[in-house]
Amino acid sequence: MNASSETVEKRLTRMALVRKRFARNKLAVAGLVILVAMFVLAFVGPFFGKHSWDSLDFFNLLQPPSREHFFGTSQIGGDVYALTLRGLQKSLIIGILVAIFSTGLAAIAGGFAGFYGGKVDRSVMWIIDALLVLPSFLIIAVMSPWFRGRTWLIFVVLLAAFGWMITARIIRSATMSLRERDFVRAAIYMGIPARKIVFRHLLPNVASILIIDATLNVGGTILSETGLSYLGFGVQPPDVSLGSLIAEGTASALTYPWLFMFAGAALVLTVLAVSFVGDGLRDAFDPGSAMGKKL
Repeated sequence: MNASSETVEKRLTRMALVRKRFARNKLAVAGLVILVAMFVLAFVGPFFGKHSWDSLDFFNLLQPPSREHFFGTSQIGGDVYALTLRGLQKSLIIGILVAIFSTGLAAIAGGFAGFYGGKVDRSVMWIIDALLVLPSFLIIAVMSPWFRGRTWLIFVVLLAAFGWMITARIIRSATMSLRERDFVRAAIYMGIPARKIVFRHLLPNVASILIIDATLNVGGTILSETGLSYLGFGVQPPDVSLGSLIAEGTASALTYPWLFMFAGAALVLTVLAVSFVGDGLRDAFDPGSAMGKKL
């Protein structure tokens, strides 16, 4: 029985092993379920509400949760249920876009720097070091008045521009070790263009790092966006995000708790779920980690 199970284990592909290890991690699975539920709630939930996020009910101001308004109403009659789901949508979209852009930029910069070395490597590292010492929070805050009233995609670009440097360093180090492997040397001797070597041979071998980084970046970006929006530097009115909703409800957290608690709960659940999924992926891809050895 043991011999046959070992044979099956050997026949499993790497991704099958990753899925198997991930499935054994109860917290990671729970995080994935919660995350999927938050996505469904954010994008499907508004269809079950009776009011849109930008509509106002002047006959029900600061009303507690009811059948008419599932999460209650705000000071000006806004439906908190619709507003919370709108804010969750915006935070999730921003988190995913920033994670994709920042991880992709880190992969390209780190991959080419590690492969070429020399002047290319020094130039990329100089840019990374310069960006790392810049106070990104203050820069975004200072630039906030400039993109106020413009598309929120500018906010995504700013967050992504300051979120790729550390991952690029890691990818660079991994690429520098991979370029000495035989399969990379063979590709170089065959005259394959550098861009194809980087994208077809080097980056696929560090895909696990990129997947984990992108996952964890979603949670980190949502927190950053929430903090900036809380201080008035993020998503601007009339649109809303979880941060702006929390900022508006903080002053009334004890007297009118529904203004604060639903957006706060959505933020906590989402970030925790992303964190659990990220930790689960890390342990699944790295069986040598402390948790991976237990699975």
